[in-house]
Amino acid sequence: MEGGGGVDHLADERQKARFDVDEMKIVWAGSRHAFEVSDRVARLVASDPAFRKDNRTMLSRKELFKSTLRKAAYAWKRIMELRLTEEEASRLRFFIDEPAYTDLHWGMFVPAIKGQGTEEQQQKWLPLAYKMQIIGCYAQTELGHGSNVQGLETTATFDPQTDEFIIDSPTLTSSKWWPGGLGKVSTHAVAYAQLIVNGQDHGVHGFIVQLRSLEDHMPLPGITVGDIGMKFGSGAYNSMDNGVLRFDHVRIPRNQMLMRVLQVTREGKVMQSDVPRQLIYGTMVFVRQTIVSDASCALSRAVCIATRYSAVRRQFGSQNGGPETQVIDYKTQQSRLFPLLASAYAFRFVGEWLKWLYTDVTQRLQANDFSTLPEAHACTAGLKSLTTSATADAIEECRKLCGGHGYLSSSGLPELFAVYIPACTYEGDNTVMLLQVARFLMKTVSQLGSGKQPVGSTAYMSRAEHLMQCRCSAQRVEDWLKPNVVLEAFEARALRMSVACAQNLSKFSNPEEGFAELSADLVEAATAHCQLIVVSKFIEKLQQDIPGQGVKEQLQTLCSVYSLYVLHKHLGDFLSGGCITPKQASLANEQLRSLYSQVRPNAIALVDAFNYTDHYLGSVLGRYDGNVYPKLYEEAWKDPLNDSVVPDGYHEYIRPVLKQQLRNARL
Repeated sequence: MEGGGGVDHLADERQKARFDVDEMKIVWAGSRHAFEVSDRVARLVASDPAFRKDNRTMLSRKELFKSTLRKAAYAWKRIMELRLTEEEASRLRFFIDEPAYTDLHWGMFVPAIKGQGTEEQQQKWLPLAYKMQIIGCYAQTELGHGSNVQGLETTATFDPQTDEFIIDSPTLTSSKWWPGGLGKVSTHAVAYAQLIVNGQDHGVHGFIVQLRSLEDHMPLPGITVGDIGMKFGSGAYNSMDNGVLRFDHVRIPRNQMLMRVLQVTREGKVMQSDVPRQLIYGTMVFVRQTIVSDASCALSRAVCIATRYSAVRRQFGSQNGGPETQVIDYKTQQSRLFPLLASAYAFRFVGEWLKWLYTDVTQRLQANDFSTLPEAHACTAGLKSLTTSATADAIEECRKLCGGHGYLSSSGLPELFAVYIPACTYEGDNTVMLLQVARFLMKTVSQLGSGKQPVGSTAYMSRAEHLMQCRCSAQRVEDWLKPNVVLEAFEARALRMSVACAQNLSKFSNPEEGFAELSADLVEAATAHCQLIVVSKFIEKLQQDIPGQGVKEQLQTLCSVYSLYVLHKHLGDFLSGGCITPKQASLANEQLRSLYSQVRPNAIALVDAFNYTDHYLGSVLGRYDGNVYPKLYEEAWKDPLNDSVVPDGYHEYIRPVLKQQLRNARL
């Protein structure tokens, strides 16, 4: 996406493309409007020196944090000056590409009040939050409990004498631990605690609690708060003040409990409102859908860097003194890199579909139709897990694909990896998520005989009889390009794995014991189901009308690459379930190999379609113009260690060693 002078070292690669890159950019962005907004905002950020980020990994924690605070304040100033829409402001934060308290304020605090606050509460708190006159975080996770939200130990006890809740951290493990923005910035939190009224426990609910004075930012009485310390990697997520928080009998007015679903009256009566509980799940579906979209962004970034550098880098294979072979021409490189490129597109499209699903579920909830909710919940939980695990592994694989130079901070990959991997844990630990999906699948299988039709992504299970005994029809290599052949193999694999788990479960007299014993198999069955969703949504995307010369053909190739790569990687499932024969497996593998040759000439153009600025990529190896070596050399001299030719410490510690004067040295 970079303009500007200079030689384009990747120009030859770009000329090989057999499709219209500009049209593909629109497909990737989701619409022409989305493309134009992103493109404009990305350039705005890239051209503003205030958003410089190439020195992040060299800063101390304090310098890094202060620099992030400056960027967040400056971004807010620009949002006001330019009168940016909500969409533009959100893209601005995305392209600034630095974790900050604003992510939690806009991404968790505001949605929590919107989703769980009454009309009255929203009217009071949202205007303050929208103007950033208060800054909020989402204080749920504790030192002792993360995934098991019902096990949280913070208490909120109603005091009928004063019409207040008393928020308390009765144990060390009840300390809030991890919320972003909490450590040093947030003035308020939505804190989750066990609601206790008249000595009775009513489960976990959210409460708006002020943490710091709006005058001097000091913690209020009864509040102990701070940062939990350095996290994995340099730069990366250390720009965020993940915090620890303890309450010592902190009193808040009764009307600061978020009461959209459950209400506590002045007299201390606990009442369900007429708003259905399930609405809370709607919020969860939304948050997890955004995480799937984020996965495709992080994955595409890593793939963009690795693909461009693989075309620049040459090693071995020189004929008669000619140039060596581009690394991207080696089959070993292609078979590792191209499936990740295909995965980026696959996750992008399943993310688009989840956006649609969220809208659909929300409309149904408003009409009091909860029929699709369990399935939507399972879908987002499973896809959150599948896409974030695959992306975390893929970023690291891209670093290895860049050889030694991938290990340099200036490659952009170590920081991208460090900043991304928490996604495997937050908003639902990935294994816990898959077990939730497995529970839903077991329930669906158990109801197959009862005439209750499976819906949405489990609809294939209604053809159980056929799928349990069908044989794959592939006889020639090219049969594996047929969507129906691929889809049926994936459906048969997912169904057979679920049914096998259900049959094994039925042998246990206690189902919970069985579930615990078989949990590793259940996770594999859930993974198979989620991979089927990704494949089927990619195939559905290709049934749409997609304009642009050669664009649809490229996407068809990538769809086949993704499907056949997953098939190859999980061959045991397909073979042991009898979904395909060993002969068909080798045909699929042969087809996959020939698809790599079709991707090869289009590879650079396919990553150009992500339309990332060099600023956003933050990688010397992934530069648009491919001018890698001079820039790596230039970058090295910027390190603070190179400020002086003779290092600080020479006289104290190097010279005494060389001159054999260690006895007199001050060590």
